[in-house]
Amino acid sequence: MDIRRVIAVVFLILAGLLYSAWVAEFFLDTGLDPARSFLSELDARDQPYREFFSTADVVTGSLMILAAVLGFLVSPRRRLVVTGWVASGIFGVATIADAKLPLECVAADDPSCPIEPSGLFPQLHHLHALTSTIAVFAIFTVMIAFTLAAFRYRAYPLLRTLGVAVLAITALATAWLLIADNLPGDHGLGIAQRVQVGGMSAYLVVLGCALRLGACPSPRQH
Repeated sequence: MDIRRVIAVVFLILAGLLYSAWVAEFFLDTGLDPARSFLSELDARDQPYREFFSTADVVTGSLMILAAVLGFLVSPRRRLVVTGWVASGIFGVATIADAKLPLECVAADDPSCPIEPSGLFPQLHHLHALTSTIAVFAIFTVMIAFTLAAFRYRAYPLLRTLGVAVLAITALATAWLLIADNLPGDHGLGIAQRVQVGGMSAYLVVLGCALRLGACPSPRQH
């Protein structure tokens, strides 16, 4: 196997693991309720473990950019595969920007922290929300593009099984987030987002394993 492919595989798996660094909140005294808080609040400027969570995101983003470049270089120029790698790079950039443009404070902890109304999430009034939105759209593009590529090009068997399952769970969690946010009460939005991000992390690990175990799409296929 091409050493560049091996490195891309390693970077994808590491990125997936690091993107789930939020699980450390269960072992740290963050003061936030996982069932009600958003993950963005973990690395808000006024949070005690901001550097830990922020660094994890920066490293994740950097690994994704490198994996995207290496993956693009060693993969056939098939439309869905190229789309997946380009989206991977965008996800990496957006994730780094996400860490560098954090929320200023957490309203639940700081009475002086402004709470602005929003039709979606309160964070949407902050520049941080733009980078978060781009990251989410990018990672979903990665998941959909590579899953479709696995079926269309008859490659990456793991993506046609486990990858589909992870994508479905992540999509359901996202639907939960979008619907529940427009209903009275909190409806476990924090849990929904953690399932969503956990699914994204898992998919990156599955993608890395799939690239290692599965055949590449043939250059003759379109």
